[in-house]
Amino acid sequence: MEKNFIDYIRIFCHSGKGGAGSKHFMRTKFNPQAGPDGGNGGRGGHIILRGNKQLWTLLHLRYYKNVIAENGEVGSKNNSSGADGKDIIIEVPLGTIARNEEANIKEAEILENGQEFIWLRGGRGGLGNANFATATNQAPEYAQPGEQGTEGWKTLELKVLADVGLVGFPNAGKSTLLSVLTAAKPKIADYAFTTLTPQLGIVDYRDGRSFCIADLPGIIEGAAEGKGLGHRFLRHIERNAVLLFLIPSDSNNYKQEFEILLNELREYNPELLQKDFIIAISKADMLDNEMQETIAKELPENIPHVFISSFINQGLNDLKDLLWNKLNL
Repeated sequence: MEKNFIDYIRIFCHSGKGGAGSKHFMRTKFNPQAGPDGGNGGRGGHIILRGNKQLWTLLHLRYYKNVIAENGEVGSKNNSSGADGKDIIIEVPLGTIARNEEANIKEAEILENGQEFIWLRGGRGGLGNANFATATNQAPEYAQPGEQGTEGWKTLELKVLADVGLVGFPNAGKSTLLSVLTAAKPKIADYAFTTLTPQLGIVDYRDGRSFCIADLPGIIEGAAEGKGLGHRFLRHIERNAVLLFLIPSDSNNYKQEFEILLNELREYNPELLQKDFIIAISKADMLDNEMQETIAKELPENIPHVFISSFINQGLNDLKDLLWNKLNL
């Protein structure tokens, strides 16, 4: 799965050149100078982005290094316009951001299935000489050339769309929790950085209602500076409405672990602190009531918390209730 998840692509794009207008004069058997009849040139091909909800990665664009649209055809006699150049449609997963690399400007954000954005417009076709005929100039010797297309290096960046993002150090139990709450099958093992790419799952709540949860790569101190998986991880958190902090019950310092996680978010983007937070203490089957009370005193009072165990399904219904209520305030 790791090799199949691509969330950043750099490509060179060139839209099509417009076709030239025609400089032509109609000649008939009975009227060798019947007037101008040069047609217009066709528009150059656009490069268009289109949202596709069936896609979860930019993998299909991995070798899509040069995207060059067709040129428009030239106009011809009998006022015939040239054909437009064929548009190129690039399908992308929802949550994709398109940027101009040189100017580092966000040009588009694809959030809906079927949403289309003309990323690079093809050049307009030139007008044929028939368009320039006037009462005083009935035989114009002029037709417009087609406009040039546009070109440049572009980037596509994917930020996973999910209602809830799981935040925690490597091996905090996020993948296990996701596998129990949803039908997702993330890779699970007892070593750090098992999850190298976001994993999405749908949580069935009640009465046919559901929400989407993402197991994101484990965070470490310095992630905001790019250490470990760094920005690749933090990029996806920006999309989540609620952040679920997962801290294992065998942590040496619950409050400190939460503060480290919080600080990484703050360093990367202070706006992330405006999201709703929930703390879940995982592996709670190892704790008795007295130990739970002791741990609860160490946690921030203004953030709801719940003790859970993915192995014995302890507290999972309470967790789903908390998440649903936060998402539907």
